Amino acid sequence: MYYQQLSDEEILSGFREGDADIIRKYFYGYCQVGYNIFDQRYQLREKENLDFMSLAHQYALYLMEHDWKPLEDHSPNVSLKTWLINGFRYVVLDALKWYRKEYGSITFEDYLMSFDVTSDLRLQFNKMVEDVCDHAPLDRQERLIIDMLLLQGFKSKEIAAQMGMTPSAISQKYKKLKEQIIVPYFKKNFDMDLETPEIMDDMAILHREATMGGAKMSIPPMSGSMADMAAPMACEDMDFIREEVMEQKRNTPEFITELEPNEIFVFGSNLKGMHGGGAAYIAYRKFGAIMGQGVGLQGQSYGIPTMQGGIETIRPYVDEFIQFAKEHPTLTFLVTRIGCGIAGFTDDEISPLFEKAHYVENIVLPPGW
Repeated sequence: MYYQQLSDEEILSGFREGDADIIRKYFYGYCQVGYNIFDQRYQLREKENLDFMSLAHQYALYLMEHDWKPLEDHSPNVSLKTWLINGFRYVVLDALKWYRKEYGSITFEDYLMSFDVTSDLRLQFNKMVEDVCDHAPLDRQERLIIDMLLLQGFKSKEIAAQMGMTPSAISQKYKKLKEQIIVPYFKKNFDMDLETPEIMDDMAILHREATMGGAKMSIPPMSGSMADMAAPMACEDMDFIREEVMEQKRNTPEFITELEPNEIFVFGSNLKGMHGGGAAYIAYRKFGAIMGQGVGLQGQSYGIPTMQGGIETIRPYVDEFIQFAKEHPTLTFLVTRIGCGIAGFTDDEISPLFEKAHYVENIVLPPGW
């Protein structure tokens, strides 16, 4: 075929022009090569939501949103195919990160690493550690170990030297404290409700490979079958697609990277409003959620508490939300899969709470709800 003769520049031009054959053969073809490679290492086919089309479409949306500029900026010493596959690798790694969070295998240390030490959220975290030390049943030595490890940044061997103990003894004590006191405290009070992968925060997966630039093309989050998602789209089709998506808005998009001015991001919160993980953290960082406010409208987000007890403790807050949506018909509320992560509930348990929402035009629910 003549497409086999195309140069990298011609391929990129075809991507930008929305040439269906070029996008199908080169973009999805290259991604398929990468998927086969990464599947051997990470067993992607065995993991929910990590199928080829989900990941490739996610990558395509990001590149189209930036007019394919990340591919144009590839090193002259690296082929477009290698550069594209390497970028796809970061999509895979990011998806694996969310997969581990969604299915409960994220460690407390992973959670700590998600905080910038200079951020307001880190200050909130430090206060929570201090609360643990002040109110948990700890002796002086245990308080000192937690303070030195989590707040002052000492290593086990450094603490051991100061306390006249072995590093392994310090590690064992910390492990016991973490399992019995620290992690349960944070799950209860610091919103470790990692209930997504609805969000790809800032879509930053390719920044290590390419310098961003050029005009930004706005692409709406999309719903529908993966076959429909995979269909290549030209720039001039975007307005039409946006209208079509809004006509079929009864499903919350799987990935939410930005909101229209009238859209509200509905997330699972806790009563203390400690927005420290998952959708709550994204609401805090991107959509105006207020640290310390656990319920209701805040910026372009709306919190529904899910961490305070059983299903019946959530129902009043859902009913309050539905009534609020009815009273604000000019706003569109995008409901995420609240409570279906660390909170421990299933879709079958949570979705019946939203039965009345089906009759409210400006409430958008996750697929299957």
